[in-house]
Amino acid sequence: MRAILTAILALVASVMFATPAYAGDVAAGERVFTNNCATCHAGGSNAVISSQTLKQEALEQYLFNYGTEHNVDAIAYQVANGRGAMPSFQGRISDKAIADVAAYVKAQSESGWQE
Repeated sequence: MRAILTAILALVASVMFATPAYAGDVAAGERVFTNNCATCHAGGSNAVISSQTLKQEALEQYLFNYGTEHNVDAIAYQVANGRGAMPSFQGRISDKAIADVAAYVKAQSESGWQE
């Protein structure tokens, strides 16, 4: 009984304190990208670590949990939390802006970063 109650409380807490999920807006994400990301990632490149671009093959290889199914949440996680030379944007831009830029990066990477 105690295990069931603990599980229920954990579930309720995770729902109450979860970060809201937003469906990303690609057009809004382009503005977020231009204002926050393009300095290092213009055209999907990477000015700091040239092999770790935002191109499809590199995202599949280097981005944790992105895989061949192109998980947009993996991009949002990277933007929010940063890793290595990439800074965290959590608290610097809104959760909505993170979802928007993730949608934009996914769309651009899938189209080969066509302008």
